[in-house]
Amino acid sequence: MSFIIVLGALLFLMLVAYRGYSVILFAPIAALGAVLLTDPSMVAPMFASVFMDKMVGFVKLYFPVFLLGAVFGKVIELSGFSKSIVSSVIDLVGRQRAMLAIVLVCAVLTYGGVSLFVVVFAVYPFAAEMFKQGDIPKRLIPGTIALGAFTFTMDSLPGTPQIQNIIPTTFFKTTTWAAPWLGTTGAVFILMLGLLYLNHCRKQAAAAGEGYGSDLLNEPEAVEHDKLVHPFIAIAPLVVVGVMNKVFTTLIPTWYGASYPITLAGSNKVITTDITSLVAIWAVEAALLIGILTVLLFAFRAVSAKFAEGSRAAVGGALLASMNTASEYGFGAVIAGLPGFVAISNALKAIPNPLVNEAISVSTLAGVTGSASGGMSIALAAMSETFIQNAHAAGIPLEVFHRVAAMASGGMDTLPHNGAVITLLAVTGLTHRQSYMNIFAITLIKTSAVFVIIAIYYLTDIV
Repeated sequence: MSFIIVLGALLFLMLVAYRGYSVILFAPIAALGAVLLTDPSMVAPMFASVFMDKMVGFVKLYFPVFLLGAVFGKVIELSGFSKSIVSSVIDLVGRQRAMLAIVLVCAVLTYGGVSLFVVVFAVYPFAAEMFKQGDIPKRLIPGTIALGAFTFTMDSLPGTPQIQNIIPTTFFKTTTWAAPWLGTTGAVFILMLGLLYLNHCRKQAAAAGEGYGSDLLNEPEAVEHDKLVHPFIAIAPLVVVGVMNKVFTTLIPTWYGASYPITLAGSNKVITTDITSLVAIWAVEAALLIGILTVLLFAFRAVSAKFAEGSRAAVGGALLASMNTASEYGFGAVIAGLPGFVAISNALKAIPNPLVNEAISVSTLAGVTGSASGGMSIALAAMSETFIQNAHAAGIPLEVFHRVAAMASGGMDTLPHNGAVITLLAVTGLTHRQSYMNIFAITLIKTSAVFVIIAIYYLTDIV
C-alpha cells in the first residue's frame, strides 16, 4: 500500500504538470496528500520541517545561479549579440546545412550560459527562415532545437554552467568540470547520432514530397541581418563565462581554503562556511557576473535602452524556474521520508552495478517529474549517501558519479509534460502530435548516451 501511495503522488504530479498546472502549487499538495494517506498526524510537521526546509535550502543555494543566468541571457538578447552569433554560424556552415547550423547555434548559446528558454526564443526566427529557404518541414524545428539546447551542452560537456551540471557538485563535492573525457565522449555520441536521425527524417520528408508546410502558426517576421555587431564581439561574453568559470573553480579554494570562519561584528558568534560544497556555485555565479559586465562594456547603449523591462522579465523567469525546481526538491524530500519510497529505493538498490543504479534512479525520477534538475535533486537528496558509499566501495571516482547523474537527468526528463518541451512547441506554433516524436527520439538518444559512457568507463577507466 505504501508503494502505491508514493507512486500515486508521483503520477499525480506528472499529470498536473502535463496539463499545465503550476508545480509550485501542486508539488506540496501531492507530497502532503501522500503524507495524509500514510499518517495524518505527520502532515503539518512534514510541511514545516521537511518540505519548506528543503525548498528554502534549494533557493538559498541556487537562486543566484538562476537569476544571473537569466539576466545574462537577457542582455545577450537585448544587445543583439544572439542575432550576430546565429547569423555568423549560418554563414560559416552554409544555409544548405540548416539543421547543423541551428544545432551549433543552440550549442554555443547554452554552453555559454544562456538559459534554455532564452535560446528557444532567440533561435526560432532564424530556424524558421532557414528551414523555409531549404523547404525542410517546420515540424522538424523542435527536434533540432532540442538536440542543440537540451542535450549535450546542458549536462554532458564539462564546464557547462547550466543548473543540471551544477547540482551534483553540492552532493559529490566535485566541480562542473568533472569527468571531462567521459562527458566529451558522451556529447560527441549524442551530437553525431542526433544529427544522423534528423537528417534521416529530412530525407524521408523530401522523398515523400513534404515541404516546409502552409497555414502554420506563430510564423516569425523576416530576420534582418543588417547592423549586426561583429561576431567576435558577440561571442566574447560567452567565451568569458566559460574561461572565468574554469579560473574561479581553481582560484576559490586557493583563496578561502576548505572552510572560512566569519566573526560577526559586535558578537562573538563565529559562522563557518563550507567552501568545498560551494566552489562550483560561486565559480559559475562569478563567471556569469563578469559575462554580464562584458556585454555591458560592448553594448551598454543598446542594453540600457530596454534593460528595465528586460531585467523584470529575466527576474520573473528566474523566480518561476527556481521556485518550480525548489518545490519539486521539497516534494522529493517529503516522498523520500515515506515508507513507500524506502520500497522503491530498495528495489533500485537491487540493481547491482552502482553507476547503472544511479543512472536509472535519476532518469526515472527526472522522467516522472518532467524536470531534469527536479528529478536529479530528488534522487540525489534521497540516495547520494548510498551512491558515495558505493563509489568508495567500488573504487569509482565521484567525478564519474557526477557526470552520470547530470547526463541521466537530461534524458527521460523531456517527456510530454516537461516545461521546456511545452514552451518549445508553443513558441514554434506546433503541437505534440506534429513534433513530439522527434523530440522523444532525441530523448532516447540522450538516455542511451549515459549507458555508453558507463560502458566506456569500465572498459578504459578513463575519466
